[in-house]
Amino acid sequence: MISLSREIEILKILENNSRISSNEIAEMLNMDVQEVEDIIKKYEDDGVILKYKTLINWEKAGVEEVYAIIDVRVNLSREKGYDDIAKRIAKFPEVHAVRLVSGEYDFQVVVKGKSLKDISFFIAEKISTIPEVRDTNTHFLLRTYKEEGALLFEDEEDRRLAIVP
Repeated sequence: MISLSREIEILKILENNSRISSNEIAEMLNMDVQEVEDIIKKYEDDGVILKYKTLINWEKAGVEEVYAIIDVRVNLSREKGYDDIAKRIAKFPEVHAVRLVSGEYDFQVVVKGKSLKDISFFIAEKISTIPEVRDTNTHFLLRTYKEEGALLFEDEEDRRLAIVP
């Protein structure tokens, strides 16, 4: 029987590098390869491992994408709770993430589009038309410096002019 801590170690390794092989994981943890593969399969079947993802620096690849973070405040009713509203918002293909948050607003919605105009239309035509949505506050993402634990910038030499008295 494999301990839960070993299983969690496997999940952490996969979270950090989804391309790592079962052989490499087994070697790192001094386990049998079949045990590692069985654990991974179990977590895939149970929906613990949802998908494998590659983190891409799109700016460096020369692809222009616009992200916005939309704070959404809603009115709840007996018929529609947070989960119902979140599921409706999450179904839009433009939506990258939906999170229930504490504070002044109820949801944080991260959306991706080709332009500021696309995102503006998305908010006006899809988010704002949901009956339970009371108001929104949109923040356009200007630059990302770190994503999923990875730095998205290289150390550059300081190009500022030195000020000499």
